[in-house]
Amino acid sequence: MSSIAAAPSAPSRLPGVLLAFAIAAVAYGLGRLMPLVGGAVCGIVLGILVRQFAPPGARFLPGIRFAAKQVLQWSIVALGFGLSITQVAHTGLESLSVTLATVAAAGLAAWGLGKLLRVDGALKLLIGVGTAICGGSAIAAIVPIVKPDEHDTAFAISTIFLFNLVAVLLFPPLGHWLGLSDLGFGLWAGTAINDTSSVVAAGYTYSHAAGDYATIVKLTRATLIIPISLAIAFVVAWRHKRGGATDFSLAKIFPWFILWFLVASVIRTTGIVPAPALPVIHFIAECLIIVALTAIGLSADLRRMASTGHRPILLGLGVWAAVALTSLLVQHVIGRW
Repeated sequence: MSSIAAAPSAPSRLPGVLLAFAIAAVAYGLGRLMPLVGGAVCGIVLGILVRQFAPPGARFLPGIRFAAKQVLQWSIVALGFGLSITQVAHTGLESLSVTLATVAAAGLAAWGLGKLLRVDGALKLLIGVGTAICGGSAIAAIVPIVKPDEHDTAFAISTIFLFNLVAVLLFPPLGHWLGLSDLGFGLWAGTAINDTSSVVAAGYTYSHAAGDYATIVKLTRATLIIPISLAIAFVVAWRHKRGGATDFSLAKIFPWFILWFLVASVIRTTGIVPAPALPVIHFIAECLIIVALTAIGLSADLRRMASTGHRPILLGLGVWAAVALTSLLVQHVIGRW
């Protein structure tokens, strides 16, 4: 018998990852049969159905969480190989006016509707920032600064997820009905849908070009996590003098996968990657997206979302509508639609 006690092993991610891949394979096939719906949406829906009617056991959870976060980031990086860095820079600058307008609209709507609906300050801030920037990631970024009650955090994430799901299902048919071009829809999705996974799903459901454009717009928008988090940290520190912002770390909240996306775009621009390999890389990225969205569906608890109450959901709806309408309005004013 060894004199050294064995260290407890970390839970395996393999069961949850394999489950997400298996369901995603079915979703991919359904997406081919229903191209207007797409594999990404099928993945979310199948994941939710499995979660509701056959909830995965605890041994699956580490892998599901890994697929929902890490696999999604890998898929975004893989998409970078299909986009030149000049296109990324051009799109980021081109969409800046719409992005800033939608962020401002989200802030104003969250403040005004939050007061009207009597939603408390922390929850109001979480829903506003989550809708304005990138959903759960933005909420996670400001939680260490604001230090809200865990119940408020759960409320906000549930509300944000609800409208992510609605956006994935509703935006593509609405875009066709409005007659939006591929770039117009990409700009709308990239500025009006808050979570990266939902932007990617809606964009590529509409068209390949819309998906590419929406992804770049969304990643440009996600970088606003940094100045907004810094601003919130400054306000919290100013109000409480030595509370709130003491454990704030820029390294913890920065979306590092955006840098790798840019690296992939630079590699694509140099021409190092042979042209025949690009469709293969895009196929891999598409499959990874479906896996990630399936895992997000497996993480969704509709009963918990229903229990959050109506006022936060109404606030989320109002802020989301304000952002979506502002994006279309600014596009119309600047002649993009």
